Amino acid sequence: MIRIDEIWLATEPLDMRAGPDKALARVIQVFGSAKPHCAYLFANKRGNRMKVLIHDGSGSWCAAMPSSRS
Repeated sequence: MIRIDEIWLATEPLDMRAGPDKALARVIQVFGSAKPHCAYLFANKRGNRMKVLIHDGSGSWCAAMPSSRS
């Protein structure tokens, strides 16, 4: 089970071609470090795709999904 204590929303878009390393680098650039058991949500420039990065203190998990808006 993945434990999530906090969810952070990015205010700037992220290129959806970015993998977990680039998403984690963005988190570190903005916050200084990734907090354990936090989820970081990113959207693309058009706002029709989302990416979530979850950091558990020892590793990261990343998933992308299209928006459900029509």
